Amino acid sequence: MKVSTEDIKKLRESTGAGILDCRKALEESQGDFDKALDVLRERGLAKAAKRSSRNASEGVVELYSHGNGRVGVMVEVNVETDFVGRSPAFRELAHELALQIAATSPEYIKEEDIPQAVLEKEKQIALAKAIEDGKPVAIHARIVEGTIEKFKNEMVLLRQPYIRNEEITVQQLINEKVVALGENVVVRRFARYALGETTSEMEE
Repeated sequence: MKVSTEDIKKLRESTGAGILDCRKALEESQGDFDKALDVLRERGLAKAAKRSSRNASEGVVELYSHGNGRVGVMVEVNVETDFVGRSPAFRELAHELALQIAATSPEYIKEEDIPQAVLEKEKQIALAKAIEDGKPVAIHARIVEGTIEKFKNEMVLLRQPYIRNEEITVQQLINEKVVALGENVVVRRFARYALGETTSEMEE
């Protein structure tokens, strides 16, 4: 069902969870705010969001090589303490993030990292295609919005479906680990190298 921007904003303010997670929770709950709140709590997103403001400067720089050295990934993942940074559970998460980056080639860590100029260009391309395909003017805006959402889901690491379980996003995977580890987790930056391709590197 269609949920309002106001409801999404209200739920986000109440829980601190991401916009996409709030929208999905409201859709699953048929717009019922209290039920949506319960959905986020069950998934640990509210708890994870509360920890997101805490400083994270420990962690690891995970290196991953694939295909006999044809693809290489370097990703820095931070936590609050060295103790957790050395734990197997955290190291496993860092490795999974490196695998994700190697497999899906994201360009950005979070959607706020996307330059406005890039978004505007994608919107123009989507609009031009809608016009070329003869789509009714009344639905142009909806087509453009859908195209931009798809672009973000493909290019933003935290919004991508997790490669081992496409029912959840990478952000949800991290949120689960935040709850389990009891500390804030931050993907600080990454670089992906591939033979014959340009380098993609992002910093927070």
